[in-house]
Amino acid sequence: MNTVLIAGATGLIGEAALTHFAKADNWKVIALSRRKPEPVCDPANFRHITVDLCDLSSCRSACAELGAVTHIIYAAVAEQAGLVSGWHDTEQMQLNLSMLQNLLEPLRATAANLQHVSLLQGAKAYGAHAGQIPPVPARESAPRVQHDNFYWLQEDYLKTIAEEAAFTWTILRPQVVVGSTSGAAMNPMLAFAAYAEIRRAENKPFSFPGGALQLAETVDAELIAEALEWAATATAAREQTFNITNGDVCAWRELWPALAAAFNIEVGPDEPMSLAAYLVERQDIWEHLAQKNDLRTSNLKNFLGESHHYADILLRANSTALQHPMLLSTIKLRQAGFTACRDSEAVLTRLIAEMKTRRFIP
Repeated sequence: MNTVLIAGATGLIGEAALTHFAKADNWKVIALSRRKPEPVCDPANFRHITVDLCDLSSCRSACAELGAVTHIIYAAVAEQAGLVSGWHDTEQMQLNLSMLQNLLEPLRATAANLQHVSLLQGAKAYGAHAGQIPPVPARESAPRVQHDNFYWLQEDYLKTIAEEAAFTWTILRPQVVVGSTSGAAMNPMLAFAAYAEIRRAENKPFSFPGGALQLAETVDAELIAEALEWAATATAAREQTFNITNGDVCAWRELWPALAAAFNIEVGPDEPMSLAAYLVERQDIWEHLAQKNDLRTSNLKNFLGESHHYADILLRANSTALQHPMLLSTIKLRQAGFTACRDSEAVLTRLIAEMKTRRFIP
């Protein structure tokens, strides 16, 4: 039986992977994170080890217990407050490299049967955040876009150690990831949920806070988890990089009525704003809502993570026209054998119901 180690098991993708593999046949599952994960699965189906990936000694101690690991899903990431500044910070890039090294260097000595490592990147690989103009659609076969990015540091290191230690690897590049996980660095559903409930408490409508219509793609964290299981054993996934999305194109402005219906709140006139600024000023309202409805967290910052800043990036409140879109081709992934897809509107509706069931929102 294979044993998968999921690093970053409390994050958006990590939790989805943990939930998926804990329900799958023929997998033993080990979750690695600083906090104890609370996925939507039987906790008896996985083992949790507390570790700080920034601490090499902590990683060495943990890895001493991980000799049976055959597969690794590396879903951990360090982000700075406010997100964007960290995307250009070389120290932050080095930190993300060190976290991966702190795990893999001790494991190469203890996990003699390590077969495969899956690594997560994202659409920032195509450089739009660094002033590049990505092609439409962006393809994995294009030459590396030269800009400072911890993706390249991790990728180059992974390829080197994989060759030395004789294991295979796969890299996934998801588009905007959505899920029901709280406290995530980049899960826009958290910001939208907090906004809906606070607006309701203020007797205000669910007005669209963004600017002009922009084309977008999303990907369900559960779909990524399915792809990670496929990549772990598929020959066609070895030494390959794949974009992954739900498979459709959408626009947050067009999705807004469906979100309002799922939150059971009326849509109002457009009200362009910074969601980050709006939400952080209303911690007292959230605290009251949490106490009244017995929510899992009364601390709005803990609920949001950095996702309110991410929502601002996506909604572009100051935009007045359609801008050059960041769209990914997923043909390579489909032709390699992973053909699953999702309807984005249906995914978002499901996630709102999940957040209610998990008592993240009323």
